[in-house]
Amino acid sequence: MEYLSLHQTADKWGISVRRAQTLCAGDRISGAVKIGSYWAIPADAEKPKDARIKSGKYLGAREKAKERKEKLQSQ
Repeated sequence: MEYLSLHQTADKWGISVRRAQTLCAGDRISGAVKIGSYWAIPADAEKPKDARIKSGKYLGAREKAKERKEKLQSQ
């Protein structure tokens, strides 16, 4: 099996090295193993879905705030 480093995986997935490290540490990448202070990630591993927003609560928050601000200014 071929393995990639954190830097290679981050470049492949278009994310930061720190984010890739966080995914590994959180057991979100299947087959990732820590060897000393380095992570080895299988080359065929799939990028996990972004689960940082657990609810849709914050989606569109900026637009809603802008609408409220405009509404208050027009009164």
